[in-house]
Amino acid sequence: MLWPFATSAVAINLFMLGLLTQAIGLPAISPVAALWWCLPLGLPATYAAARWVRSLIEQAS
Repeated sequence: MLWPFATSAVAINLFMLGLLTQAIGLPAISPVAALWWCLPLGLPATYAAARWVRSLIEQAS
């Protein structure tokens, strides 16, 4: 259930990182390229977010 949110966060972060790379002379990452790259990178981010939420739930109980 977290996959769409984590993948969207990865896409936004990749795009922002692409904008920051212009400061050191590299080309920017297009929004479409960020969307394509976020698909495989979204799974590990989802796993990490799920573990984090699970630990928060355990701490609360």
